[in-house]
Amino acid sequence: MSAPNKSIRRATVSLSIPEKNADVILYSTNVAQKMTNNPNFSSPIPTVAVLVAAVNDLHTAETAVLSRTKGTATVRDAKLAVVVSLLQQLRGYVQSVADATPENGAAIIESAGLGVRKIALHGKRAFVAKQGPVAGSVIVTAVTAGPRSSYEWQYSTDGGKTWVTAPATIQGKTTIAGLPSGTTVQFRYLSVTPKGGQGDFCQPTSLLVK
Repeated sequence: MSAPNKSIRRATVSLSIPEKNADVILYSTNVAQKMTNNPNFSSPIPTVAVLVAAVNDLHTAETAVLSRTKGTATVRDAKLAVVVSLLQQLRGYVQSVADATPENGAAIIESAGLGVRKIALHGKRAFVAKQGPVAGSVIVTAVTAGPRSSYEWQYSTDGGKTWVTAPATIQGKTTIAGLPSGTTVQFRYLSVTPKGGQGDFCQPTSLLVK
């Protein structure tokens, strides 16, 4: 039996929701069309029918705004929030399907009408952990996700079996204190961006805490 190919990179969904409402409708409609009867997605969560209904509601609400009737913009904004939430749920579902067959991950993601997050080959620092200023503290520095992004941090003292959440930050760097000295601790983070929403946790990095 041949050894698995460890060089396969994990393809990650890039949910590029447009800024204009009309473009959100077109974007969501394309996703719905791409996922309809798509053999890669046997049980979408949420269903395509739910997404289509929400997009239709948004389209109706957006049209009503043109009448300048009081309250229509509020209704439109609520319908928009529903569509965005459904797209974020679909992103998670498509990601899980792509992760099941990583060798075809990128093609699976694109078949849903979604983008694949580009992997920067240079110009970005690596995710690193280094000793902090006092015993039991560690400074962790993330790969910069861009302006107006936030970062959620976790660490594990039992080899990744359980994870403890540290305070979130708006900078790609934080200090985690109170860690057990003489223990190898794993660290990981995820970034939340204005357009892409919440990403996935990165591959952990480890450090022997002093």
